[in-house]
Amino acid sequence: MSPKPYKTLDDMGDLSGKRVLVREDLNVPMADGAVTDDTRLRATVPTVTELADRGAIVLVLAHFGRPKGQPDPSMSLALVTKPYERVLGRPVRFIDWEGAADAVAMLQPGDIAVLENTRFFAGEEKNAPDVVERFAALGDLYVNDAFSAAHRAHASTEGLAHKLPAFAGRAMEAELDALEKALGAPEHPVAAVVGGAKVSTKLDVLKHLVGRVDHLIIGGGMANTFLAARGVDVGKSLCEHDLASTADEIMAAAERAGCTVHLPYDVVVATEFKPNPATRTVNVHEVAADEMILDVGPAAVEALGDVLKNCRTLVWNGPMGAFETPPFDTATVALAKTAAALTQDGSLVSVAGGGDTVAALNQAGVAEAFTFVSTAGGAFLEWMEGRELPGVAALTR
Repeated sequence: MSPKPYKTLDDMGDLSGKRVLVREDLNVPMADGAVTDDTRLRATVPTVTELADRGAIVLVLAHFGRPKGQPDPSMSLALVTKPYERVLGRPVRFIDWEGAADAVAMLQPGDIAVLENTRFFAGEEKNAPDVVERFAALGDLYVNDAFSAAHRAHASTEGLAHKLPAFAGRAMEAELDALEKALGAPEHPVAAVVGGAKVSTKLDVLKHLVGRVDHLIIGGGMANTFLAARGVDVGKSLCEHDLASTADEIMAAAERAGCTVHLPYDVVVATEFKPNPATRTVNVHEVAADEMILDVGPAAVEALGDVLKNCRTLVWNGPMGAFETPPFDTATVALAKTAAALTQDGSLVSVAGGGDTVAALNQAGVAEAFTFVSTAGGAFLEWMEGRELPGVAALTR
């Protein structure tokens, strides 16, 4: 038995001939009939192949796009079946909901099939009992391997866990292990890097983190709001001036909790936001009225690197600057490289997540060097806010 609050594949016993419904995330980007990024498909391989090799009949449940509870051929998972076969390196059947029970009955131990888009049912996103029943009738056991959908209480992500014996898949297990190391029971000192354009989108994250981490590093457009709240003139920078009092409250809460908030003291500015404009690096008090802050400066990045050298755990969500536009990726890349080197040396556990973050770490060429990089967007953010995720809670009841 696993010493975890939920059951894993190790707790499943003899699977030969058992029908296992596996919730995966196959919601991949496609263009001209081809998958443009197969990261999510690759993440499913350990669970799906292990179950098949143990003699299970593997029935993959997933959503694809937003069909609004109606069948839509342009969002059929039939489109993903061939690319998925290539990733798995073994045959994959596709099963439509019409006649699904008969099609499943034809499968042999070790077979893998992808069922049609779960969101073709209006009741999927409502967690409707009749949809849960319809899914459950096809399987004997349930595995949730889709952390990225775990913040939704849908029929295929939450309801099924109450109908069938429920287990966490290998990708789900790895994600939950990493999150536990990062914020559940981390080794202190803990640092959190939180970046992005707006404080308003990360308010709950910041409020939760100040009570959990020792160092809160704020970057991106968010930092401008905090600087402005402290009386710094940020010129034409992206800034939510109406959130000054909220920024003050977060700073006060951090002080009470003994959490040090790090804001940049030197910044890279330009008068126009475009690739490779004329820039200057200045102290935050020297930003001109027609300039905007677009990245953290080199002195601040070096100081932040020193902060990380004294930490044991790092949670990262969001870039330090406008990283999609060169040269404003410089601070993000430099700090990510420092974190990666410390992780490789064994002195830092580094966990990162969120779409922009993954893109930024890939751009820095260091995603592989982090302890764990989550591809989950909304679920990772809600976890950082300290919220209970329905799909996880259902496994741990």
